[in-house]
Amino acid sequence: MFNETYRFLRQRASIAGMNKRAKTPPIHLRVTPVPGVALGPGKADLLAGIRETGSIAAAGRRMRMSYRRAWQLVEELNRSFRGPLVEASKGGSGGGGARLTRLGKAVLERYARMHAAANASVAADVAALRRLVARDD
Repeated sequence: MFNETYRFLRQRASIAGMNKRAKTPPIHLRVTPVPGVALGPGKADLLAGIRETGSIAAAGRRMRMSYRRAWQLVEELNRSFRGPLVEASKGGSGGGGARLTRLGKAVLERYARMHAAANASVAADVAALRRLVARDD
């Protein structure tokens, strides 16, 4: 299931640079489960990056995000859910690291499923809109 999650998130990340031949609808899903708590493409990409790299700093660099901003988002995510989504260990001679908790993996997986469902549900309508657009990028 996690391979599908990350394949999907990578695919979603490539949508931003989508060309006219792309078949995937450019859906940008932002979920607000309760007021004041939001999960969207940026936070999902950061979680996926942490899962893949084992590092908050490396995940942030991949997104061209400062180390400080990546940490701020991780802290926000950890405060927003019933438990932390990311556990970090302090650096030192062996270096630090970060990993998604079980809850973090579940949140990322759920977001990826919602994003896939949203893409699937609007694919035909987005294709129809593309045919109606005057420019041909």
